[in-house]
This record gives sequence, C-alpha cells and structure tokens, in this order.
Amino acid sequence: MNPLKIGPYELSSPFVLAPMAGVTDAPFRRICRHFGAGMTTSEMTTADISLWQTPKSRHRLDLDLDAEPVAVQIVGSDAARLATAARACVDRGAQIIDINMGCPAKKVLKKSAGSALLRDERLVASILDSVVKAVDVPVTLKFRTGWDPAHRNAVKIAHIAEESGVQALALHGRTRACRYKGEAEYETIRDVKATVKIPVIANGDIKTLKKSLEVLRLTNADGLMIGRGAQGRPWIFRDLRTLLDPNTKKWPLEKNKLRDIMLGHLNDLHRFYGDLTGVRVARKHLTWYCKSLENSDEFRHQVVRVGSAAEQIRLTEEFFRN
Repeated sequence: MNPLKIGPYELSSPFVLAPMAGVTDAPFRRICRHFGAGMTTSEMTTADISLWQTPKSRHRLDLDLDAEPVAVQIVGSDAARLATAARACVDRGAQIIDINMGCPAKKVLKKSAGSALLRDERLVASILDSVVKAVDVPVTLKFRTGWDPAHRNAVKIAHIAEESGVQALALHGRTRACRYKGEAEYETIRDVKATVKIPVIANGDIKTLKKSLEVLRLTNADGLMIGRGAQGRPWIFRDLRTLLDPNTKKWPLEKNKLRDIMLGHLNDLHRFYGDLTGVRVARKHLTWYCKSLENSDEFRHQVVRVGSAAEQIRLTEEFFRN
C-alpha cells in the first residue's frame, strides 16, 4: 500500500481508529497509538461551543497534542456554527477537522445532524464549503453510504466533498437505516474510491486480518478505519501492520502482556476521569477485554460491579495471579 496522506500529514500507518462517542476517549486513543494506529480522532463533539464547558465536552476536547496529526471530529447541522467550532478547535491545537455525517444515533438525528444530513445534498455542500473556508487545516468527512438502501448517494456526497476541498473521506459501508445491523457492504466504497482523487478510508466490520485483506481487495481503499474491532483489542493495529510487512515478527498475546495492557488502561482511565467516573467508564472496557480471556466469566461479573478504582485494580491483578 502507498502511504496514506491527509493534507501535509503522512500517517505512520494506513490503519486508523474510528472516532466513537463514549469509547475513544484520550486514554483509549493513547493505547491504540501505542499499538500502531496511524491516526486517532477525538470523540464526536458538538458544534455548539456554548456547551463545551460541560464535563463531557471538556473530556472530549482533551486533545492529543503530543501525537500528529491532532484530529478532532465535530457534529452539527448549521454551517456557520460548524465553521465557528472548527476555528475554535484549531485554536486549541487541532491539525485536522473531521465532520461527522455518519452517526445514526436518534439523539443526533433529531437535531438533523450526523447521517441525517445525507438527505440534503445542498446542505452538505454548504457545510463542507463553510468549514473548509473557515480553517487552514485539512478537513475530512466521515459518512455512510446513504440514508437507506433505496437512497445510496455516497458517490454524489463524495463528489460534493472533493469539490468543496475536503482532503480525505472515511466511509462506513452501511446506510443510516442499517445502523449496525447485518453486514457492511463494500461495493459503494469501491465506487467512491474509483470516482474521487482524494484518499478514501474504508470502515465497517473490519475485525480480523482476513477481513482487512478482503476489504482492501474489494475497495482498493487507501486505508482502513477500525471501530468496534478495536474494543477490548487495541493491539489489532499492531496485528494489522503485519499486512504491510509480512516479515514483521508476530506479537503473541501472552497473559502477562494482556495483564499489563489492562492495568495500564485502568490506571489511565482512573487518572483521566477521577475515580468515580473512571470506574464507570472502565466497566465497558473490562467487558470487552474479557472476550480475550479464558475462564473470565466470574472475574467479569465481579469487576464490573465494584465501585472503587482500587477494587477494579485488585480484582484484575488477582485474576491474572490465579
């Protein structure tokens, strides 16, 4: 594969982490970069900057200033408000602005944002044009194949984006109506890649090396975006990099290494959020990690119910000792 470039930034790997609200916070992004993710993007952040003082928004806007390129994803439906938010993110250190037109969540759709925008191509053009003109950094677009299977307009949206000056596309192989059900389809991603000159990153159901090779073959994409496949398995990025160099030494997932990954992640979550919120956020990550652990049912049952950071750490250490 050729190096993946977004504007002036050449990524260290074409395998990037998908921004996922409630998942890809700063601690998770750090661990994915440690394992070789070529780029990580902040969680989806509202374009309404009057809401940026809430604890949730402050955590989402905790940018990775030590890792280029610093990418921030914003969501909204008002072109002027999105442009203002983009400028504010750049002032905070963002080097790439990503616009979300893919989220299928009802609370986002109610505000005519996320994948709801795919129904209004004129508004898509207005938003992209406004944001691109507002900032001096690359603007990228994350979107879906259309509103529903009868209205797949990803090729048209991709043309609009390219003409607006967007510098890379990440396309999830489902429509809004599909949400995360069924299987992603990659023919539309292939068609988008064949008709634009800017980089196209394929997304959707990419969870194994075999599937990664299949998606690259089917789409001819410039990179892959990994979402749910990284939950509880941040080392997937190191595994994926073996695709680029088959001679790369395989990294066995020994139990002591998995223990250190989990404990490091837990400690980072507790520091980042504080004990109370950190314990709550850690529960879902612990559940995902347990899918890679044998005989972990009892451990999972206990560790997601304790209320203190010290107990989460103690139970995790005890599980691996035993």
